[in-house]
Amino acid sequence: MGHDVAWVGNWRNQFGSTLRITDDAHGRIEGNFETALEDSGFYGQAVPITGFHKGNCIAFVAVGSSATGDRAVSYTGLLRHGKMETAWFVIADQALSASSEGEPAKLKPLNWWRAVTTNVDTFERI
Repeated sequence: MGHDVAWVGNWRNQFGSTLRITDDAHGRIEGNFETALEDSGFYGQAVPITGFHKGNCIAFVAVGSSATGDRAVSYTGLLRHGKMETAWFVIADQALSASSEGEPAKLKPLNWWRAVTTNVDTFERI
């Protein structure tokens, strides 16, 4: 029971971001993620994802770079009533920051406590 979940397909979260799972063989997840959020470090990219699944549980990660520095995101979720309910963490190494008003912004390393963002997303099949 619960071991025949078919994860392959396209999923969309409440912000319009798209998760494409192309392979779910042997307990592994492969595909890509494309955010709809312009202020995301991954905007405009289809970043590769990889992860694992067991029964109704799923976990996958993506890493990437952009003009706003390097990022890593991890999603961990549960399939409930046809929806993938996930909790996520984004880790950002750097952020654009200006030393004073009118100065050009430069990438600067973030303190650990500012580097972490977390929230929840609900994905539905499309």
